[in-house]
Amino acid sequence: MTGRAAAWAQLLRVSAVSTVPGDAFAGAAAVGGRPNRGTALAAVSSLFLYEAGMALNDWADRDEDAVERPDRPLPSGRIAPSAALVAAGALTVAGLATAARAGRPALATASALAATVWAYDLHLKHTPAGPVTMATARSLNVLLGTVATAGRDRTGNAAGTGRPGGATRPGTPTGRSTGGSSATPARQGHGRTRGPGHDHAYGHGHGHAYGHGYVHGDAYRRAADSGGTGRGSRAGGAAALMGLHTLAVTTVSRREAQGGAPAVPLGALAVVGAITTALARGRTPHGGPPHSGTPHGSTPHGRTPRGSAHARGGAAAPVLASAAAYAATAARPLAHAALNPSPPLLQGAVGAGIRAMIPLQAALAARSAPGRGRLGGAWRAAPLLALLPVARRLSRKVSPT
Repeated sequence: MTGRAAAWAQLLRVSAVSTVPGDAFAGAAAVGGRPNRGTALAAVSSLFLYEAGMALNDWADRDEDAVERPDRPLPSGRIAPSAALVAAGALTVAGLATAARAGRPALATASALAATVWAYDLHLKHTPAGPVTMATARSLNVLLGTVATAGRDRTGNAAGTGRPGGATRPGTPTGRSTGGSSATPARQGHGRTRGPGHDHAYGHGHGHAYGHGYVHGDAYRRAADSGGTGRGSRAGGAAALMGLHTLAVTTVSRREAQGGAPAVPLGALAVVGAITTALARGRTPHGGPPHSGTPHGSTPHGRTPRGSAHARGGAAAPVLASAAAYAATAARPLAHAALNPSPPLLQGAVGAGIRAMIPLQAALAARSAPGRGRLGGAWRAAPLLALLPVARRLSRKVSPT
């Protein structure tokens, strides 16, 4: 890698890029949707907006970094401040243009996300609202995956059926045809109703992670509309857990260059423990148990769907494995930082907290996987977990903080 390429890799914190796409897949899974073209567009849009936040973060912090981090690309003169600002603008436009291809709800959510990122980097970062703003950005990123996936289902296929518009949509009360003609009530077999599917900010203290449970209201309503109140609650719950983790990591990062008090990493460690417990118990701040086709895992008549207990048991293994990987990745560095809150250990804890987003995303995706029995959670979690060693290797070459 040439000197200029290495400078841009450091500016954009490429070692943290692998922590971004999983938000879209966790958001899609939370409402029982299969990943589709909309999910992929949301993931790409997220990457553009994330890197925009990285570039804007260093542009906004160039004077501060000249004192605290003179080896950063801008204060060291390897990249001109104007180039970083232009890159931030271009990447933001690219992110919004990509989201627009997934539909107007996705564009609206991405616009709220971009506005949050720019507000954080340019003004809110060093205020008490900084961590919450960063957390909000990460939650919006999860919801971007939700609305983009659902938008694709509505425009390309009957939601979750894989059939073109005009097919009868399972799970609707009347079995109405999406093609506009009337239809007799659809029987779902044995009284069961199937759901519609088998299924930093981008910036942060020094530019690492994003999103929290203080979710943008319009985006949350769009997520709820994508699959009913129960599924909207699950999407909000997944966004809240990602945001809560981001809130903890961002709070630690605010003192990573100077050192701080043990209470901050201890608090973050407690958050990691609470999130791990919530994952293991299959609960979220807004929702009920993992996805089961109806909001509470039963049919409209109160009966447990045939095989659902088996599916939940099969999904438990990948959820627990992902939750354990999340705790193992985040907890030990935070414990070390609590014992010695020096800049190197705090920076290490922040880097580990960023990487821990990957198994957290995997756990959220796995516990929401419907309709595939023992393989349901595994096929969603495994590709995301495979990014964790990639993030570790890249972090040895380019710091994510």
